[in-house]
Amino acid sequence: MAVDAAAEAEARALEAGRLLFARPVRFLLGVARLDQLPPAGPPEVALAGRSNVGKSSLLNALVGRSGLARTSNTPGRTRELNFFDLSGRLVLVDMPGYGYAEAPKAVVEAWTRLVFTYLRGRPGLALVCLLVDARHGLKPSDRETMRLLARAAVPYRVVLTKCDLLRPAALEARLAELRAELARAPGALPEPLATSARTRAGIDRLRAELAARAAPVPASSPAPEPGEPA
Repeated sequence: MAVDAAAEAEARALEAGRLLFARPVRFLLGVARLDQLPPAGPPEVALAGRSNVGKSSLLNALVGRSGLARTSNTPGRTRELNFFDLSGRLVLVDMPGYGYAEAPKAVVEAWTRLVFTYLRGRPGLALVCLLVDARHGLKPSDRETMRLLARAAVPYRVVLTKCDLLRPAALEARLAELRAELARAPGALPEPLATSARTRAGIDRLRAELAARAAPVPASSPAPEPGEPA
């Protein structure tokens, strides 16, 4: 019975994620300075991580649109906080990547200050997805961000990207390594999530995680049909 109840709860969570991301997603604005931040509204989930970790690719996979977030082979291309609205229930924030040393120093300092100030004090920030390249694991700049999130009392989930580039045994070893470290990290949710934008592995589970943070469905808002693509 307990197994059945757990399976039913997981199925409901996955369906909630599907329904949320079956809704229209629209770009709200890009923010280069703190005084440009929009007023607080629906809960926000930020996607943070090192440059070239695959934030834009993961965001495109989440929403099922290849061109929503611009991808680039040049690390450090995204230099704004990009806000995306999911039908008034959730806002996703694609953040500039950190840890890329080849950009001009003044530019790196400006966008690093923007990111960290946003993370410290944004009302309505419900969760940070800390994206980590599965091939490399946590880097010093990731751990710096983890400490900042702990000080700000912002919960975060480590999300591994590019998991299709690791063999299964290597991926399991990476996950075990992360679980051990996250168990000692204040503010970290204990279970890392493995994803791949290319194969879509883990995307449904990540959608379910984000749907759990979203505002309730308005009573007047009809649900998408079960067969409607997400």
